[in-house]
Amino acid sequence: MAEPYDILVIGGGPGGYVAAIRAAQLGFKTAVVEREHLGGICLNWGCIPTKALLRSAEIFHYAENGQNYGLKIAKPSFDMEAVVKRSRQVSAQLNGGVGYLMKKNKIDVIWGEAKIVKAGKGGPVEIKVSASKKPVVEPQNPVPKGTLGEGTYKAKHVIVATGARPRVLPGIEPDGDRIWTYFEAMKPKAMPKSLVVMGSGAIGIEFASFYKTMGADVTVVELLPQIMPVEDAEIAKLARKQFEKQGLKILTEAKVSKVEKGKDGVAVTVETKGGKTETLKAERLISAVGVQGNIEGLGLEEVGVQTERGCIKIDAFGKTNVEGIYAIGDVAGPPMLAHKAEHEGTICVEKIKGMDVHPMKTTEIPGCTYCQPQVASVGLTEAKAKEAGYEIKVGRFSFNGNGKAIALGEPEGLVKTIFDAKTGELLGAHMVGAEVTELIQGFVVAMGLETTEEELMHTCFPHPTLSEMMHESVLDAFGRVIHM
Repeated sequence: MAEPYDILVIGGGPGGYVAAIRAAQLGFKTAVVEREHLGGICLNWGCIPTKALLRSAEIFHYAENGQNYGLKIAKPSFDMEAVVKRSRQVSAQLNGGVGYLMKKNKIDVIWGEAKIVKAGKGGPVEIKVSASKKPVVEPQNPVPKGTLGEGTYKAKHVIVATGARPRVLPGIEPDGDRIWTYFEAMKPKAMPKSLVVMGSGAIGIEFASFYKTMGADVTVVELLPQIMPVEDAEIAKLARKQFEKQGLKILTEAKVSKVEKGKDGVAVTVETKGGKTETLKAERLISAVGVQGNIEGLGLEEVGVQTERGCIKIDAFGKTNVEGIYAIGDVAGPPMLAHKAEHEGTICVEKIKGMDVHPMKTTEIPGCTYCQPQVASVGLTEAKAKEAGYEIKVGRFSFNGNGKAIALGEPEGLVKTIFDAKTGELLGAHMVGAEVTELIQGFVVAMGLETTEEELMHTCFPHPTLSEMMHESVLDAFGRVIHM
């Protein structure tokens, strides 16, 4: 058996590989156990490849509407195989990049499935690695020769970063053919003419937006009264208006109760408000009803690690109730976002090192949905701020009052800011419209620095930019808006 590692990370996704790199930077002898592919779901089957698909859809949309920009473009078309191929190539390039980072930082990569077999008795944590039941997905990035594999390994600290997988509803189990998860939706062999998307969170709405833009007839079914339920109600309402203007069909307060698969597609029985039912026929159904943590088969129960609602229970620094075992990212609970996992991994490792670190503030974790129009937010919604007892001031600025937005041909959208009326603290910011996923970080930084409304109002924003709307929204909250 090799000498014990200082830190061994189970899972090579965003949280895991970032935690490993930070550990190596701090001088820890570090290893990562990965069963399938470096970069995890985010890089290989989530954040990155979906953005590549959505970029293709965005360019196709502009080509179809070239006349709005004074351009004459012959009727555009697309090659779905080529669109998917580009998406997979983007993922493959970044997958190889993570491998390079492991080598650069002298981090051992151990290929296989890990199980904790001994922990919490004063000594190192013991891990058994067996051959993976899941083959490496992308053949262009095979397991490097000469890397570590099956065996028993020890570490002073083990960080579980095994991520999450699509949640499956009984009776509506994905089959990879008629009923898809995001895995199948990302690699269609051909463009379906019609789709039903079950769930209107970020995953569901992004795929609905992609397929609708590419020409499919798409219906979204959402159980709750509001689409994109975690977003501010006003922003979600404006987004819905734009989606429906594009031809997307949306059913809220509706439940998929049965799915029948046939030779030509699926018949989806939907129960709507008031107990009425209707049947939707489509070629495919995408199940996007959330994800659940990968906690099975890790030996957690055997060594006494506490779990809660399908996730590992941790403190503010990623520590579990068992000495030497930590958890970060999706497997440690919501919000299940890659950037949250990365930040959590850094905090966890720095705390192990004994550094003076602050716990993550979940209210300062931004959320982004890359549909058309884009949606981005951070902090409390207007409703949540009121529920928390704040006296608030709300500012709004519409895209149709911004010169850059009009020049871009994107005059539909809104920037909304929420402040504590007594202290001027920025409590939340919410946006819908072009490029808002790039703009939101300005408000994230402001919240992190505890910036007041006065400091934001006295900040000089460049012209002409979309970011000017952020400034105007702050001004509006305090009765000083200029361009509206």
